[in-house]
This record gives sequence, C-alpha cells and structure tokens, in this order.
Amino acid sequence: MGATLQTIADALGVSRSTVSNAYSRPDQLSPELRSRILDTARRLGYAGPNPNARSLRSGKVGAIGVLLTANLSLAFSDPCTVAFLRGLAAAAERRETSLLLIPLPKDPEAAQRVVRGAVVDAFCVYFVPDWCGVLEVISSRGLPVVGGEDPELIGPDQFHVGIDERAAAREVGTHIANLGHRRVAILGHWLVGNRTSGIIQVDAPEDLPYFVTRERILGYREALAAADVPWSDVLLVNVAGSHRAEGELAAGFALDRGDRATAIIATSDVLALGAIQALAARGLRAGRDVSVTGFDDIPEAAAVGLTTIRQSSEDRGRLAGEVLLDPPTDPDRRCRVLPTTLVVRATTGPAPGL
Repeated sequence: MGATLQTIADALGVSRSTVSNAYSRPDQLSPELRSRILDTARRLGYAGPNPNARSLRSGKVGAIGVLLTANLSLAFSDPCTVAFLRGLAAAAERRETSLLLIPLPKDPEAAQRVVRGAVVDAFCVYFVPDWCGVLEVISSRGLPVVGGEDPELIGPDQFHVGIDERAAAREVGTHIANLGHRRVAILGHWLVGNRTSGIIQVDAPEDLPYFVTRERILGYREALAAADVPWSDVLLVNVAGSHRAEGELAAGFALDRGDRATAIIATSDVLALGAIQALAARGLRAGRDVSVTGFDDIPEAAAVGLTTIRQSSEDRGRLAGEVLLDPPTDPDRRCRVLPTTLVVRATTGPAPGL
C-alpha cells in the first residue's frame, strides 16, 4: 500500500490536517514545517492529494469550458479567436483556473450530449448557432455561463460580454453608402453546414442561424436602406469557411459579373484580406476600383490599410473570464457592451465615376 496523508503525519508526529495544509493551504504553515512535510512525502513516495477526490469534496474542477464550433482549428488560426482566448486565459491564470476547449458537433443532439458531459465549473460560449440548444442544457446544469452573442438569452446564472454587432455594422454600411456605392456585395458564412462558396438569396436575414453574422447583415441592410439601396440589388456571397482563401474565392463571384460590385463588405478582416487578394489578381486596386471593408481590426488590417470596425477581442476574453470567476452582484453589470470604432483607411473611396 502506498504512502498516504496519515503515513506522513505519523512519520512526522503531526496531524493529518497539517499534512493536508502543506498542499492545499500552505499559508497556514511555516516555510520550515511545509518543507519538512514535502521532503518526507517525496521520501515515502507520496505523489500528493488525489485531484479527483479533492474536486468531489470542493465541488470544483478548476476549469472553464469554452464552447466553439466544430472547427477547432479556428482556436489556433483565426486572429480574433486567438486574441479572445488569450484574454480569457489571462483572467483564468490569475485564478489558477484552466480552459477546456470544447468543439461542438454539428448535430444538435450530439452537441447537447457533449455539453451535458463536460466536467467544468462554468461555460464560455464563443461562437455557437442558435439552434443547437446547448444554452438550455447549461441552464439545466445550473452552471454559470458567459456569452458574447445574443444578450437577450442571458438568464439568472448567465452573463454577456460583447459588442453591439448591428450598430457597428450599420456604421460600415453608412460609410459605404455615403461614398456613393450602390452595387454592393457582402461576404459572410450564412448557411449552416454549407461548405461551398457562392451567391445566395437571403430575403429574410432575420432567419439566419448565426447571431453575429445575422446582426451584422441586418446592420448593413439598415444602412443601405437608409440610402435607398434596394436590398434586392445587394449581392450576398456565402463563404465555405473563415479563411483568406475563401474570402478570395467568394469575392471572385462579385468581381467577375458584368455588373461588378463597386464595394465589398466582408463580415471579418480575414475575409476582407482575401477580397483584396482577389482584386490584385484581376489588376484592380482596393479603394480606387473597388472599396473593401472588414470587421475586427486584426493586426494585419492596418498593414494593408483596411477600413474596418475596431473591437478588442482580447478585452472581451479577459472580461468574460473575470465575470465568470468573480461574478458581479450588481444586476446592471451582468451585461457588458464594449465600444467599437469605425477605422477608415485606404481600402475605401468614392464609387467609380463620382
């Protein structure tokens, strides 16, 4: 039988709780006594308290579950996701808490099973479609959750840290309309499970399944409508994924038409960078021949002079972690809406002919 807390206590002539404190509450012991306990534990081959047993006693496992779409690689490749996780990790580190990345299967029932079985203390919902039903599962488990999407979905144990997606998108649309653009294309991932790029028809953006893209397209629509640009004249192009190559491919649909778009609005900077590549491949220049906008203001956006919406994904992640690990008691602090700024750079200009 291996060494136990009691074995070490007997060897040193101290209580079992004193040995336990050497691991769990070191501030309760003198440095000399703690050092003697740890040295004796090593000599007797004691590896430390069983973490599973400790979790059962405390009711905590020391982990935040981060819910992502099925594409786990975004956590390591998408600049906004990386920045968000960096901020969330910084908050978690200060509380000696870890992160568990949880990619959700596309099947709603499978996604719910994953969430139901996740061994975590709380959840952070990063990018999850409305229809998958995981928020209801989290609520049934009684665990805290923070989301950055629809603030209307927050409940008694839920928090929101995000931006006003629609208002920010409206600023972009207004900027494009004020420059005289009337032939506009919008690039984004609209269709669940659709892994192809191409032109689609979206008569009712309110029915789109992803909150963020839905709110952004509604903001664009409101701004263009205010400038008397018919929604039926706006070209919507679905992208197969959030990668620059997909943005380039999707932009090609808008650029190779007889009635070529004079402005391309991308729902992310990554897609916008791909659109700029598509322009260059056709001998066109962003801001002169075709205007291009993005969303997020990732580091590379400034390097290419991209007009975009600036938001701090890292701040969002940090605040999301803080509200989970130190929940605010003030009900008004349960929903945090962070500021955004329209940053106008060289990739937008007057519509050709103006």
